[in-house]
Amino acid sequence: MNKKYIVGIDLGTSNTVVAYAAPGRQQVELFEIEQLVGPGQVAARPLLPSVRYHPAAGEIDAGELQLPWPVEETAAPVVAGRLALDLGGQVPGRLVASAKSWLSHAAVDRLAPILPWGADDTVSKVSPVGASASYLAHVRAAWLHRFPQAPLERQQLVLTVPASFDEGARALTLAAARQAGLANLRLLEEPQAAFYDWLFRHQQRLADELAQTRLLLVCDVGGGTTDLTLIQVALRDGEPVLTRIGVGDHLMLGGDNMDLALAHLVESRLPAGEARLSAARFSQLAARCRVAKEQLLAADAPESVLLTLLGSGSRLLGGARTVELRRDEARQLLVDGFLPEVAVDEVLQQRRAAIVEFGLPYPADAAISRHLAAFLRRHAAAARQALGDSEVQPAVPVPDTLLLNGGVFRAAALAGRLQSILGAWRGAPLRVLHNADPDVAVARGAVACALVGRGHGRRIGGGSARSYFLVLDDRGQPANGICLLPRGSEEAHEIPLPDRSFSLRLGQPVRFHLASSVADTAYQPGEITALVDDEFIRLPPIATVVEAPAGSRQREVRVQLTTAMSEVGTLEIHCVSSEDPARRWLLEFQMRAEGGVEAAAAAGLPARFADAVQALERLFGASSQPVDSKEIRRLRGQLEHLLGKREEWDMPLLRALFDALLQRAKRRRRSPEHERLWCNLAGFCLRPGLGDALDDWRIEQLCELLPQGIQYANESQNWSEWWTLWRRAAGGLPAAAQESLLGELAPALRSEPAKGRGRAVAIAGSHDDMLRLVASLERLPVERKIETGDWLLGRLHRAVEKPLGWWALGRLGARQALYGSAHQVVPPEVAGRWLEALLATDWKKVEPAAFAATQIARLTGDRARDLAPELRQAVLARLAAISASATWSAQLTTVAELDKADERRAFGESLPAGLRLIRNDRPLS
Repeated sequence: MNKKYIVGIDLGTSNTVVAYAAPGRQQVELFEIEQLVGPGQVAARPLLPSVRYHPAAGEIDAGELQLPWPVEETAAPVVAGRLALDLGGQVPGRLVASAKSWLSHAAVDRLAPILPWGADDTVSKVSPVGASASYLAHVRAAWLHRFPQAPLERQQLVLTVPASFDEGARALTLAAARQAGLANLRLLEEPQAAFYDWLFRHQQRLADELAQTRLLLVCDVGGGTTDLTLIQVALRDGEPVLTRIGVGDHLMLGGDNMDLALAHLVESRLPAGEARLSAARFSQLAARCRVAKEQLLAADAPESVLLTLLGSGSRLLGGARTVELRRDEARQLLVDGFLPEVAVDEVLQQRRAAIVEFGLPYPADAAISRHLAAFLRRHAAAARQALGDSEVQPAVPVPDTLLLNGGVFRAAALAGRLQSILGAWRGAPLRVLHNADPDVAVARGAVACALVGRGHGRRIGGGSARSYFLVLDDRGQPANGICLLPRGSEEAHEIPLPDRSFSLRLGQPVRFHLASSVADTAYQPGEITALVDDEFIRLPPIATVVEAPAGSRQREVRVQLTTAMSEVGTLEIHCVSSEDPARRWLLEFQMRAEGGVEAAAAAGLPARFADAVQALERLFGASSQPVDSKEIRRLRGQLEHLLGKREEWDMPLLRALFDALLQRAKRRRRSPEHERLWCNLAGFCLRPGLGDALDDWRIEQLCELLPQGIQYANESQNWSEWWTLWRRAAGGLPAAAQESLLGELAPALRSEPAKGRGRAVAIAGSHDDMLRLVASLERLPVERKIETGDWLLGRLHRAVEKPLGWWALGRLGARQALYGSAHQVVPPEVAGRWLEALLATDWKKVEPAAFAATQIARLTGDRARDLAPELRQAVLARLAAISASATWSAQLTTVAELDKADERRAFGESLPAGLRLIRNDRPLS
């Protein structure tokens, strides 16, 4: 018998819960990291309760942070768990909250130190992955202190995640576990874990308990997410057979949003002039509203609570403000706001609510009940089949049984409202399964699930909750995809794609783009289907390098794709050699593909593409045959004759041409004309540096040319094409390459001699191109952007400076990055200073100034990035005075996307046909 402990971990920012079963025992026990601090609040207090916080000093006594186990001296001094959450209500800008939600936020670099979001530069920051790893490392150390002979990494571990986590978020969760030294574990969806806990506690009378149940809804609303799961209960020989038949999409909506809603209400009651708090102070207020929410929703709630918000700086105590929050208004805001009584056919609202904060992509509609209705409509077919003829069904089948989980449902008002809504939809009351400890059920259920694997208890079947697809062609609308793994596929069962083969190049990165769907449609492996946007979710790309066998000169290999849902709980995809099935390559998710960029993995090329390559070969090939300058100038027209107008070249054609140019890059230096033409075509074909499955690899190859510079340094036009090439590819350039370019550009722009280089950099005629490039480098460190913007602002006060500088200032100070991470925008106070200079200019005479002001004042819904409302109002008034585009004004009043014209203006030219950039889970084009 396996003598290992079974350990279940429910990872949370404020309340990480650990449960376990000892070797040879079936009893599930709770592991208290240090001490019990209240009913159900286990594993919540990692530090001794004598910690003292000094408001005046703004710090905690380091000597008071005592742990009962040794801590590495190199480890950063941090406070974790419930104590951290409590202190977050006292000290602003130092609380890392919702780390689990940040793991699923694709619009930021989740491996970069960006948390606490909105904190000032004096606060040490950590990445979402690093924060999650720190919680797990804390659990690991606490476990070793309690069980020194049984290190946690050697036990059977089950780590729970939201059912709505996509493969990217799951991969990052596993990365955090590895970083904490816990490499061997499996993932389990939290709603299933909650139901496993109930099953385990009722296993002796399970048939009787579920005799009247045919369709069970698990509704799990935690701090950061709402998870919905449907489970069919069928009777076979008098015993229940459990099958999961539906899960919800990722829904970043929970108790944190309720805290924010209360914080907005309290903020609106602050004295005039103090109604707009900084991101750090607002996070402090939200932490205090969390405590107030728990008090006002409790069964013995007081009539009201007082919330005191300390001042800042020298006015720490004298600037304190106290606001009363009444029980009736809090309940109305939270119950009616998040669980309104709506019809089951009511559609989701697209207007963004006032709960968008801290950079997280919260849904536009805050009503959990409307999201639940949409979920039931999506899974109506499967639900109708599960219910069968057991009852008269409404148009949208509604479950007959409900299991509530998550700390939110400790509030009877919220639990009762949800039950009432479902009962109204069904036309009859639902049976509600008793869950006495929603805070700890998930961790206990993780252990119960592992015990089922040892033959103790009832298993929930259903296999994969999603169908997965390989994206084939993104040029059409909608795109097409091949089904790799159908929904319902069981774990550890390999599924090959019949009649689907791929030819892979050896020794080079090979990348694919995937999509997933939770819809009920019964897809078959290898089936091609249209990927309808509102049903399919794009995933990060997967990649591998297929190495040739030792001693082989083989350049390509024919493979088939084989997929499986691993026992760990993640999607596995292998390339399997058609000639030797024993040779296979694992494809892994690439998590640094910012922004969730969509692209085509394969597509057909124009019939005369081979002729176009021959034209490139004649100029840039290995032949030494002389070519006159006229023939070089004619190449662009020749390519358009063969391939159509250049503006209509789509992504696959552009990248195929770039690959042909890259292969001939060595011959770009044959003459000044060769160099100019190569830079011009290469930049045009690679713009904006991202969007295709192999663009990361292409950028790597292009960056090798950066140190080489240009050959004909005395040709100003060659410098212009050189800078334009890098501007067009800027979206794909890593931060190091962008800093290197800035190092080249800054001396030239400031008319200073370049250091350490033997060639002239400040070339007449290339100033505008250099300025456009600097403004396009969104991955520069914030301090470099501020330095550049301040220098540029000083230049713009000169009468001779070109208006282009205002456009560049707008790009540097833009609130919404076009391709970079949200944490790389300049602070609002800096952007506001630049905006004041823009407001002092004549927008009718300086046309780019209005667009620049719009980009700097644009509303994102993120307090850490948005400017003060009065500044946005000033810009709105000026836009109205010059009769500017209505779309510009809309960007200052709502969280809106750029239209095609504005996107072209921001990038400096149009994007390739078929390219769609994704920001905050919404397409820009």
